[in-house]
Amino acid sequence: MSRPDWLIGFIKKTFIRDEKKMAAAKLPVFGRIVEHFLFEGDHLVCLPRDQVVTVNQNVEDPGQTVLPSALADHLIDKAEHLFLMDFCICRTSMECRDYPVKYGCLFMGEATRDINPGWGRFVTKDEARAHLARCREAGLIHFVGRSKLDTVWLGIGPGEKLLTVCNCCPCCCITRGLPYVGERFAGKIHKAPGVSVSVGEDCIGCGSCVDACFAHAITLSDGRAEIGDECRGCGRCVETCPQTAISLTVDPALFPGRPEEHILNLVDI
Repeated sequence: MSRPDWLIGFIKKTFIRDEKKMAAAKLPVFGRIVEHFLFEGDHLVCLPRDQVVTVNQNVEDPGQTVLPSALADHLIDKAEHLFLMDFCICRTSMECRDYPVKYGCLFMGEATRDINPGWGRFVTKDEARAHLARCREAGLIHFVGRSKLDTVWLGIGPGEKLLTVCNCCPCCCITRGLPYVGERFAGKIHKAPGVSVSVGEDCIGCGSCVDACFAHAITLSDGRAEIGDECRGCGRCVETCPQTAISLTVDPALFPGRPEEHILNLVDI
């Protein structure tokens, strides 16, 4: 059953604004309870913006699309139900001033039929693709996959009938808590297979990328940046680097095929 309108006000009042408080999820018993009720079975893949990608493919083969948006486009093509939210619950709750609050999640699957109709609308495939393109232009990053939390706050289900495309900003969205919540939860958010991030010789060790990384995956060593295994491949560091010393590539042998297959094994759209 869809949620009533008053729930939005409740979420705004209880939303965790200080991501460091999310560290409570590391407590063994509390963490298991939170996971069971809000995050069980989750698997979300981070998609960097097309604008930051150096495509790893033969330019003589323009028919093969390997930009990150290809995964979202493929899923849209397969979906029978597409529901576009009129707002982002995270940016609404945080009263974001840096990114558009009106650019909400795109939901796919049969479970969308029970979303409160006052919170958004059903859209065509072209409208869905256009919305995601606007989100990327605004600097937002997609997280795509299965999210139990969305079934809970929307009051819909089952979880295997709902696919989420979250359009996240670095300042408000729940992914900012990744470094604090422990592997139980951080392990549910993944770098897309085929996405690689590397630091080139032009790095001067300024630290801009360190500050930009929501996963706290970048450190400075011997005057240059080093990217650790915690990297989720969001590409914020590529955008931030004043020396253009960081590159993000996509391997068409793995992307979008491998993450698409895994997501569709989790969610029926």
